[in-house]
Amino acid sequence: MDLTILYRGPLASCDYDCPYCPFAKRRDSSGQLRADRAALERFTEWAAAQTGDRLSVLFTPWGEGLVRSWYRRALTELSRLPHIRRVAIQTNLSCRTDWLTESGADLGTLALWCTYHPGQTPYDRFLAKCRDLTARGVRFSVGVVGFPEHLEEARRLRAALPSEVYLWVNAAEGRSYTDAEAGQWTALDPLFPYSRHPHRSAGLPCRTGESVISVDGDGTVRRCHFVRAGLGNLYDGSYRRALRPRACPLAACDCHIGYVHLETLPLYDVFAGGVLERIPRGPAEASQGQQIGPLRLDVIT
Repeated sequence: MDLTILYRGPLASCDYDCPYCPFAKRRDSSGQLRADRAALERFTEWAAAQTGDRLSVLFTPWGEGLVRSWYRRALTELSRLPHIRRVAIQTNLSCRTDWLTESGADLGTLALWCTYHPGQTPYDRFLAKCRDLTARGVRFSVGVVGFPEHLEEARRLRAALPSEVYLWVNAAEGRSYTDAEAGQWTALDPLFPYSRHPHRSAGLPCRTGESVISVDGDGTVRRCHFVRAGLGNLYDGSYRRALRPRACPLAACDCHIGYVHLETLPLYDVFAGGVLERIPRGPAEASQGQQIGPLRLDVIT
């Protein structure tokens, strides 16, 4: 089996408090942190034992994972395993970065999906960490949320990053963009049109539930983070019998980690080799920013 897993355990604490963040806001107790650690270690042990399968794993915690040693350890351990195609995590990059090379992680397998949050961290500090990742040979993408007040900081970051580092832009949740506004963001991220509007998905074929699954800390398997119906449990193997081609039951999909798997969109080709870490195929060549192609506007809904 060739399977992509989106893992989200109970961790919900974050060292940032972005007002626009849809994730849970809480300070985890020591007991909650122990539970999250135990759940992650159980998942890591399970993944390590699946030597007959090919796995790709993206950690999508509600909170910030890399400030916790067990997430760094899980990424390191999984990256060394020959049956792990890719292991990546969404992060605000507030953690130190030296662990990526000092831990012995396989940087051919490990990757980071980094988000810059203006107002939560100094620009120079974030840029320095990006430059350190580049110097260490870490595979990563960087992105921002498309609020007007973030535009100049995003432009500044795009100009400072190496051209080969992809800068993505997420449309702000619930926000409508005029064509002029969308054009400003598209100048930074040629793939922003995919994020600008929710994608009609009802009844359309999607890889989730067949070759892509979502797993929580208890091992409950769902097709994705956004469809709550369960498909079984990871640890008793019951989920395997439920895997099959499925159409999306929701009216629309507006999150990249969801719509990237829609078969009606060409994003598996656009991000070939970098779906989990959100890195497009091929070199990103900079004029003002980056050149990514081909961008098929005819399939953007």
